[in-house]
Amino acid sequence: MRTGRPKTALVLSTEQRDELERWVRRRSTAQALASRARILLSCAAGGSNTDVARRLGMSRLTVGRWRSRFIQRGVDGLLDEPRPGAPRTISDAAVEKAVTLTLESRPSDATHWSARSLAKRVGLSRSSVARIWRAFGLRPHRSESFKLSTDPLLIEKVRDIVGLYLNPPDRAVVLCVDEKPQIQALDRSQPILPMQPGQIERRTHDYVRSGTTSLFAALDVKSGTIIAEHHRRHRGIEFRKFLDTIDVNVPQELEVHLVLDNYGTHKTPLIQRWLLRRPRFHVHFTPKGASWINQVERFFAELTNRQLRRGAHRSTLELERAIREYIDVTNRNPKPFVWTKTADDILTSIERFCQRISGTGH
Repeated sequence: MRTGRPKTALVLSTEQRDELERWVRRRSTAQALASRARILLSCAAGGSNTDVARRLGMSRLTVGRWRSRFIQRGVDGLLDEPRPGAPRTISDAAVEKAVTLTLESRPSDATHWSARSLAKRVGLSRSSVARIWRAFGLRPHRSESFKLSTDPLLIEKVRDIVGLYLNPPDRAVVLCVDEKPQIQALDRSQPILPMQPGQIERRTHDYVRSGTTSLFAALDVKSGTIIAEHHRRHRGIEFRKFLDTIDVNVPQELEVHLVLDNYGTHKTPLIQRWLLRRPRFHVHFTPKGASWINQVERFFAELTNRQLRRGAHRSTLELERAIREYIDVTNRNPKPFVWTKTADDILTSIERFCQRISGTGH
């Protein structure tokens, strides 16, 4: 039995279907416009508003609105309504050309477009190109790095480690352990000129190396305190010595869960024998290529930003002293990092990212 008003049939011409499919495929299409094109293509395939809404993950009213707009006004009905203000001087074709060139090409003499070079290419002013980039969220001058884990046990390891963070076991301590190797003791070749009113701190671009040290650190996930020690090398022998330090500093009645990455020194026969002799220690390895899940990496980032990056140290001993002082201050008023995402949240985010990059052709 049919309920509700019957829907007007939605029929696409060959030209309309080609244009809608082009909007969906092209990376330069605004996401809102691509979403509307998907709605129309799904409706044309015979789906009801409710079916299309469920399949695309949006409301039935949204599907109905764009279906009606298309039936009344055709493809032009999918575009945003004109807004008040001065008449436009840049056509849609010019905007599309600027966006397409930015996303799908590069200048012959550079790795990316600048506002000046693109403006010269498309015949617009530099400020017009900058406004187009802002409107479409394009920043060719910027680049970020990413690392996608290919560990076949990614799901199991993420659930294991995140479970420790969000629901640690009773009568146990969870320690995130890693090394920060080859920290250089660097001193500037000339004295640093301190900050003064109207003048920022100034330093020479060149420096003098005075040796290196490796920091072994264990972050207590619950309390935020740090167990640390320095070694001049970071082999399995040094890592076993650090495990001895952890063993001494953690009360014997507590189980110890160690979150470790897959570095070779963590898996040597020496370390395996050490762990077998101490059954209270349990090791949880992070997925390969996923160091972000080890919270001690966040501590290393804080140490670098607050102490190392702008520090000047004339010797390795002076560098180690500065690091110990920073850790002592941290331990006097520890603040644990708050882990908020569940394993499902993380895995869903990874899935979305994989779907996003699956069509890049790389």
